[in-house]
Amino acid sequence: MSDLLLRGGRPWIPGAEPAVADIAVTGGRITAVGADLAAPAGGEVIDLDGALVLPGFVDAHCHLDKTLWGGPWVPHSSGGPTLADRIANGERRRAELGLPSADYAANLLRIMAAHGTSFVRSHVDIDPDVGLGGVAAVRAAAERNADLVDVELVAFPQGGLIARPGTAELLAAALADGVEVVGGLDPAGYDGDPVAQLDLLFDLADRYGAKIDIHLHDRGALGVWQYRLIAERTRATGLSGRVVISHAYAMGEQAPDEQRRVAEELAEAGVAMITCAVGTAPVVPVRVMRAAGALLALGNDGIRDLWTPFGDGDMLRRASTVANRDRLVIDADLELALYAATYGGAQVLGLGEYGLTAGAPADLVVVAAQTPAAAVAGIAERRMVVKRGRVVARTGQLLAH
Repeated sequence: MSDLLLRGGRPWIPGAEPAVADIAVTGGRITAVGADLAAPAGGEVIDLDGALVLPGFVDAHCHLDKTLWGGPWVPHSSGGPTLADRIANGERRRAELGLPSADYAANLLRIMAAHGTSFVRSHVDIDPDVGLGGVAAVRAAAERNADLVDVELVAFPQGGLIARPGTAELLAAALADGVEVVGGLDPAGYDGDPVAQLDLLFDLADRYGAKIDIHLHDRGALGVWQYRLIAERTRATGLSGRVVISHAYAMGEQAPDEQRRVAEELAEAGVAMITCAVGTAPVVPVRVMRAAGALLALGNDGIRDLWTPFGDGDMLRRASTVANRDRLVIDADLELALYAATYGGAQVLGLGEYGLTAGAPADLVVVAAQTPAAAVAGIAERRMVVKRGRVVARTGQLLAH
C-alpha cells in the first residue's frame, strides 16, 4: 500500500465552510490535513484542484440478499398491496430467481462503491425456509469486495418473529456465527405481540452483545406507541446507542409538537432512526431530529429486487431524495441530509474512527460541487473514490483491482 497525498482539495467538516487543504495518507489512514503538506517519498500525489472532499458514504439500511442486480430483467410483481403480500411474494419467488445470490449482491456492492459508499448495513432475511443461506451469500459477496466496502449484517426476520415459529432459534444461530445486529419487524402490526418480540430481541442483543435494528412500518398512533416502548426498553436494558428504528413512517405523519416530543425521547434513550424515502411513505423529519439531538441515518432500502424495480445504490442521490421529500432547501438544512448519509450512518454502525481527520481510515469521495449543499441538490459527479488510502474509482467507474 503506497502513501498518498491529495493536494488542494476542500475537505468538508460539518458546520464549517470547506477550505483548501491537503490530505496526507499513510498505511491506509489519514495522517494529516492541512496546508502545504510535504509529498510522501515515493508516494503518489493527486491534485484535486479545489474539488470538494466528503467522507465515504454510509448506507445504513439495504437488502443485499434480495437484489437482482446484474441479472436478467425481472418484471415487477408485488403480489398485492399489503406488507404481508409483498413478503409472501418475495418468499415464493426467491428460489425460482436464485435468491439469495452472492453474485447479485457482489454486483450491487461494486456499484455502491463506485458511487462512493464505503460502509453498508444489510438486512438479511432469516426464516425456517431459507435458514442462514442469505448470511452465507452476502458474506461471500462482501469478501469478494472487501477492498472496496465494509459490510455489517442484520439477522432480519422478514416473515415475522413471533408469527414464524423456529425463527428465533435461527436468529440466535446467526448471532452466534458472528452476525452483528438482530432485526425486528413491526412488533405490533405484523407480529401482533410487541412485548414478546421486544423481549426476544433485547434478550438476544444482551446475550450476544449485538445491536438491534427494527423495521417499523406501522403508521399513526400505533407506530408512535411502539417508539415509546422501544425507548423504554432501551433505557431499562442499558442498550443506549445500540438500538435503531428503521423506516419509522409514523414519525413523519405527526404534528410538529409530537415529532419534537418523540425525537427528544429518542435522544434521551439513545435510540436512532433510519429513513429511506421509500415511494410516497413519510420520511423522518431531518431538522426535528437534529434539533432534539436524536441520531438519524439514511439507507437505500431495496434496490432492483422483488419489492421495487428502482434504485441504483447511490447514497448521494438518496440524500438528495430525502432532502427533497422533507423540503430541505436552505444550505444548512441540505447539509443535514448529507450528515445523515455520512456521519449519522457512521454513528449507527458504531464506526469509532470515521471522517476527514488525522487517524481515521482514508475512506473518502471527491465530488464536483462548490458546496456540500450543491453536492446534495445536484447529486454531484463523483470524480474519485478512495478506500483505505487506495483510489478505487474515478468518474463513477471502478478501477481494475
